[in-house]
Amino acid sequence: MRCKSIYWLAVMMCFFAIGCDNTDDGSYVDPITIYEKVNGNWGLTNLKMIDESAKANKIEPSEENLSTYFNYEDFKIKFNVDEKNSPTSYEVSGNVPPLFAPKGYWKLSSDFQPVNPTGATKIYLYSDAQKTQKTDELLITSIPGKNGEMELKLVHASGGVPFVSYVFKLTTIN
Repeated sequence: MRCKSIYWLAVMMCFFAIGCDNTDDGSYVDPITIYEKVNGNWGLTNLKMIDESAKANKIEPSEENLSTYFNYEDFKIKFNVDEKNSPTSYEVSGNVPPLFAPKGYWKLSSDFQPVNPTGATKIYLYSDAQKTQKTDELLITSIPGKNGEMELKLVHASGGVPFVSYVFKLTTIN
């Protein structure tokens, strides 16, 4: 009889313990998008030009650091979003030769970081607010995180064959 009492007491305590577990998961918030991470002011820390033909044919040098040439140390870019974190405009500042349109509108190829490691997110650049006249594409090769750094790659091609690319290493400006 005593074993049955202990058994029922244990069962009742389990039900009591389970019944008192009210986990509060908080309220729903939208997931963080890449737009939130790219939004803001970015300053250039390094600009590298890659001769894709030389690289493919193993001809050295195939890379050149352009950071200190042509005033690129003054290069800054600002990506703007609206109150809903939707992309609006972008603008390049600094007295630098343009490698892509110095101002316009932008959007991403994906709102979230792709799970496929080979699928890089692209920033599409447009000349019009309706985003119908694409001017260029930038690949995000390093998505910004808590370190405040981002890497973009601009590829110029002829007939679908890349001949030169530029790798921009950027850091956030507060």
